[in-house]
Amino acid sequence: MKNAWPVLRSAALWVVSGLHFFVVAPLLVLLGIFLDAHKHDWLQRGFCTRIAFLSGAKIEVCRSPRFDASRTCFFVSNHVNVFDPFMLYCAIPQFVRGWELESHFKIPAYGRLMKRFGNVPVPDVRRPSDLKRMWRLTQEAIDSGTSLIIFPEAKRTRDGHVNEFQDGGFRVAQQLGIPIVPVSLVGSFQHHRTGHWMLWPGKITIHLHDTMETMGLSKQDVPALRERVRAIISAPVEAALNAKRANTAPAMNIQQESQS
Repeated sequence: MKNAWPVLRSAALWVVSGLHFFVVAPLLVLLGIFLDAHKHDWLQRGFCTRIAFLSGAKIEVCRSPRFDASRTCFFVSNHVNVFDPFMLYCAIPQFVRGWELESHFKIPAYGRLMKRFGNVPVPDVRRPSDLKRMWRLTQEAIDSGTSLIIFPEAKRTRDGHVNEFQDGGFRVAQQLGIPIVPVSLVGSFQHHRTGHWMLWPGKITIHLHDTMETMGLSKQDVPALRERVRAIISAPVEAALNAKRANTAPAMNIQQESQS
C-alpha cells in the first residue's frame, strides 16, 4: 500500500488539475473575445496559480537585486516540463506572453487559449516569410509593453541538466535591443519529468536574475551572450542537482553497509 500511494496521489493530481484546465481554459478564451487580455490578467494569473497548486507544486520566487520589473524583456528560461509556462506566469510580475511553436496552436483547448492570449508563433519550418512574421509580431508585442518568455533549448530536458541553447532568441534580442532576464526553474525536474507521468509534490524555486542589456551589441557578441545567459541559468539548477546527489549518497552508503 505504501508503494501504491504515490501512484494514486499522482493520478488524483492529474485528474483534478486536468478537469480544472479543460473547464477554465475555454472560459478564459471566451472572455478574451470580448475583453482586452490586460484587463483580466488577474484571472489568468489565478488560473496559472491554481494549476501549480493542483499539480502539487509550491512556488517560491527569488528576485535578483538588479532585476528591473519595469522593463519589457525577454525572459529566457530553462525548459523542464509542460507546466513551465504556467509556473513562470505565477512568478513574472508583469504582463507576459511567450514564443510558442506554431504546431502547438493546433492542440485542442490549449492551442486556442495560447492564440487568444497573444503568444507569438515560432514557425516549425523556418521560411523567410514566416521568420519575418515572427520578428514583426515580436516587435509589436514588445512595443505594446508585453514581455515574452523564451525557451532557448527548444526542447525539454530529459536528465535535469540545462541543454545547449540555440541562437534565435539572442539574435532577435540583439537586433531589436530587447533586454534579457535569465530565469532558472529549480525543482521542476523533481516535480515532473518529461517522458514520465508521475507528479511529485514539492517546492519549485524560480530565480529572476539580473536584467541584461543588449543595446549596442553586435552579431559577433551573440554567441558570448548566449553562453553567459546559459551559465547564469544553469548555476542554481546544477547546485540543486548536486545537493540532491550529496543528500542521497550517504543514505545509499548506509543501506549498502547494513546489507553487508
